[in-house]
Amino acid sequence: MRTRGYFNFTLILAGLCAWTVAAATDWPQFGYDQAHSGFNASENGYSTSSGNQLLFSYSLPTPVDSAPIYLGNVSTDSGTKNLLFLIARNGTLLVLDADTTTLELIWSEQPTGSGSLTTGSPVVDPNGQYVYAYALDGKVHKYQVGDGTEITSGGWPEVSTLKPDVEKGASSLSIATTPQGNFLYSVTDGYIGDSNDYQGHVTTIDLNTGSQNVFNAMCSQLSMHFVKAGTANVDDCDLEGTSSSHGTGQMGGIWGRPGVVYDSAKNRIFFATGNGIFDANQTTGNHFDWGDSVLALNSDGTGLGNGMPLDSATPKPFVVDYAWPADQDLGSTSPAVLPSTSTSLPHLAVQGGKEGCVRLFNLDNLNGHNAPGYADPSVAPELNSSTSCSTDGVGAQIRTQPAVWVNPANGATWFYIATDSKIFGYQLIIDNSGNASLSKQWNRSNGGTSPVVANGEVYYVSSAHVYALDATTGNPIWSDTSIGTIHWQSPILVNGRVYAIDNASRLWVYRLDGVFRGGFD
Repeated sequence: MRTRGYFNFTLILAGLCAWTVAAATDWPQFGYDQAHSGFNASENGYSTSSGNQLLFSYSLPTPVDSAPIYLGNVSTDSGTKNLLFLIARNGTLLVLDADTTTLELIWSEQPTGSGSLTTGSPVVDPNGQYVYAYALDGKVHKYQVGDGTEITSGGWPEVSTLKPDVEKGASSLSIATTPQGNFLYSVTDGYIGDSNDYQGHVTTIDLNTGSQNVFNAMCSQLSMHFVKAGTANVDDCDLEGTSSSHGTGQMGGIWGRPGVVYDSAKNRIFFATGNGIFDANQTTGNHFDWGDSVLALNSDGTGLGNGMPLDSATPKPFVVDYAWPADQDLGSTSPAVLPSTSTSLPHLAVQGGKEGCVRLFNLDNLNGHNAPGYADPSVAPELNSSTSCSTDGVGAQIRTQPAVWVNPANGATWFYIATDSKIFGYQLIIDNSGNASLSKQWNRSNGGTSPVVANGEVYYVSSAHVYALDATTGNPIWSDTSIGTIHWQSPILVNGRVYAIDNASRLWVYRLDGVFRGGFD
């Protein structure tokens, strides 16, 4: 059961006692919201040059290679608690008391299965009653948040893949609240090395009915979960046979950190695929393989029918004779939706990739033809094609999710990208004619995982560092060197606390030094 609660802060100023009440905030999925912006607009805490306080750290019972999520004021057998939910690499869902200085495991579940690891975050439903987690059996499981009781009716647990030994849930689960209802999204990728018979796909689950829609990045004309070593183009999409080295890279895994991104303005989901054949070019034929593309679907996971998404964009390098395994997945990140003040380009997104390019796309018309599948090897679909890799690029692989922020001082849209070696601050520029471009404003050494933003400050975790930077200048505000090395683990910032996990299976919790940005916010 979920209860409603508040945090009370007592301020004594000039001998007077005044009260202010700040409502508790949740962090229910990767990136905070259904667009996975990484921006917590409800956060009142901030860092100062005097530094934050390390409240506590402790070892977790098993390694976790993902970001936690947070749900406050949950009724449990041991009282009302603020809870952290984490998915371990071995598929265990760990539920911890977020406030105790030593490990207090409220409950945990580990469904058995043939998979070997998972690296995504769980997700909490919009009502805060249930938490959903991908497990190594290839299914999404549904549990009551307070005691871990599993729901095993209405289609649950729901299938995400029928071959979990060769396909894994590398990305986080996500939920969108749409005019058509609440939908959960689960995506798949292969295991390290891009071997075996795997294909990326999106499973969309209607949380009201339990019904599913499946969109396959490869052989999209088949709307089903494929079986291992099945019949090609009947119940599987192994285009070259189970003994193949997959030299043409038909797999199209989906592994951006949030999986799919929901844009409420378009009422669509967007995602990007990795290494794979692209042969869906409508100028040369009607085929169904969407490797290294940005794709759009309805919020219920459907497209136009007959294997066609609603829209698509495939950059020039991936249209003809893509030399897999060049290891330059377009889909090493998910699209990041950018708020736009342009009347001619109101719906925009940026897409990173292993090439190090930062591509700007028009979500109203991804490829310039107002239809999916069109790809011209001589014309780039992105708005910034001439500069996406040179001026706008970062010169290194992008495998993290950008954080997006609108500066309240002037309405400017910013986004932040971290690589292994640097972090970059970009601004979306809209000129007087409504044209859009990107401007790289700053960069700093010491890269890390996916950043988050609150109160004009960018937070991220690097190996052996946690940083807070000024969002407009990149100037350092605070850092701490207590934490260990990291991989996919990224921080969350909620209710004045930063939560982060490292490769040593240790949870680190910091309290922000400041409570209010300016007076009684």
